[in-house]
Amino acid sequence: MTWNIFPYIVGGTIGLWSAGVGLSLFSPKAKLANLFSKLAYLAGSLVVITFVVMLWQTLDRPPMRTLGETRLWYAVFLPVVGFAVHYRWGIKWLNIYCVALASMFLCINLMNPETYDKALMPALQSIWFVPHVIVYMISYALLAASSLVGFHGVFLSYKQRPINGTLRLADQIVTLGYGFLTTGLLFGALWAKEAWGHYWTWDPKETWAFLTWIAYLVFLHIRHHHKQSQKLALQYLAFSFIVLLVCWFGVNYLPSASYSVHTYTN
Repeated sequence: MTWNIFPYIVGGTIGLWSAGVGLSLFSPKAKLANLFSKLAYLAGSLVVITFVVMLWQTLDRPPMRTLGETRLWYAVFLPVVGFAVHYRWGIKWLNIYCVALASMFLCINLMNPETYDKALMPALQSIWFVPHVIVYMISYALLAASSLVGFHGVFLSYKQRPINGTLRLADQIVTLGYGFLTTGLLFGALWAKEAWGHYWTWDPKETWAFLTWIAYLVFLHIRHHHKQSQKLALQYLAFSFIVLLVCWFGVNYLPSASYSVHTYTN
């Protein structure tokens, strides 16, 4: 029943987010329009959150087992990041980028419907399952937003416009996202110790998780030790998200995935 209403969920969510975008773009200085824009953004996110809660109740397990289910969480957290930046710093364009990317993930799920299975394999029946996945999804949402900031900064530099403000925003988002990413990595190690008896085995998924961690550490290194390399930092940040995408789902298509204990995420 839950899956049957998903097309309406997607339509309603994207419709509300589109209304929020339209109001913020076409009436940027009108206070009433700005208020309704924020309400539309929030309402759209609440629709997705409500669906995730319903799915959790229907499956009687956390909806975090498959790629499609993690895309739902991505669609929950990305707009929250954009809205938080909008609310804190008054930056509207990131909010628009975030809801656009979240909408794309919802549409991918719409085009690739899943048969939601209630069963969880023994390794997933752990207290670490929910915190590990939630923390990682938050970090992925923050780091996706940081890459959007990176692309925006590259565009500004191409137009020969100031990029200092963009860099400061990128620094803050990456620092927060990197903290969540590190926590997720630690949670995963504790979970692995409980499930398989080892904290780390250089499984393909673990290897790419470590590479993702290193990739964003390199960005922080560039920003702290090579502050004059502003364009390079933004370019690097824009494309570092590729490593994260490989870790998230691309690793499942690598030949080494057949030896991975993380294939349950397929």
